Amino acid sequence: MHDPLIQRVIDAFTCLPGVGAKTAQRMTYHLLERERMGAQSIVDHLQKALNDIKHCQQCRTLSSQELCGICADSRRDMSTVCVVETPADVLSIEQSGVFKGRYFVLLGRLSPLDGMGPNEIGIHVLQAQLASGKIEELILATGATVEGEATAHFIADLAKAAGVKTSRIAQGVPMGGDLEYVDAATLTHAFSGRHEL
Repeated sequence: MHDPLIQRVIDAFTCLPGVGAKTAQRMTYHLLERERMGAQSIVDHLQKALNDIKHCQQCRTLSSQELCGICADSRRDMSTVCVVETPADVLSIEQSGVFKGRYFVLLGRLSPLDGMGPNEIGIHVLQAQLASGKIEELILATGATVEGEATAHFIADLAKAAGVKTSRIAQGVPMGGDLEYVDAATLTHAFSGRHEL
C-alpha cells in the first residue's frame, strides 16, 4: 500500500496520454528516489507555463505572447492558412519545414457526441478571418479520422462561401492517424500532394 500522498502523485501522472497506473508508479518512485532536483525542475517549469502560456490571439496556438512567433513573423505568407486540430500539429508541421504560411488551431474537431460543435472549436473566429479578405488559400490539415474529415468538409464549405481557395492535405497521412505522430517526410509529401476541394 502506498502512502496516500504518493498515491495522489501516481494518480496525477495518469492524466498524461499513454501513462497507465504502472508507468505512473515507476515515474513517481523514480522522481522521489533518484531525481528530486529533476522533479523540482518539472514543478517549477510547469507552474511557470501554467501561469504564462495562453492562446495566440490570431492562430490560437499556445504562446507566452499575445501573438505567437509564427503570427508575429513578417516573413511568413499571411495569405495562406493551414487549419489544424491542436498546437502539437503546428509543431509537427513546423518541424517538417514544408509550410511557410500561418496557422489556425481549432483546439479540437467537430464531434457532437463529445459536445464539440462549431462554437467549441472556434469556427466563428475562423469565419471572421475568412471574411477579412486577407486569406487566399485555406489548407485543411485536420486528422484523417471520421471527425477530422467532417470538420474539414464543414470548414471547406465556409471557405468556399467566402470565396477562399480550399485544399486538403493528401497522401501519406494514414486514416485514423494524428498529425503529431507523422514523420516530416510523410508530412512533406502530404502537403505537396494536397488537392483543391
